[in-house]
Amino acid sequence: MRNDSAQILRAVADGESFLVTNGGQVAALISPPSDRQLDRSKAQGQVRSARRSVADLSLIERRKAQRTSAELVADARRAW
Repeated sequence: MRNDSAQILRAVADGESFLVTNGGQVAALISPPSDRQLDRSKAQGQVRSARRSVADLSLIERRKAQRTSAELVADARRAW
């Protein structure tokens, strides 16, 4: 799963389910949520509908960061 997670998640979105094992023992089941599960999560405030279309992501203006990735990671590690 570590190397194929994107492919697995696409398959789950298409309706497939997967058993995940750890050391040969079943550790989890990955499956698409049922409509009932989604409704319950929405009612509990854990999920919300998208505010805008995914197509709007292409409108986001890219900007150059003031700090490098290494600087950001070092700063985040100090915060822990």
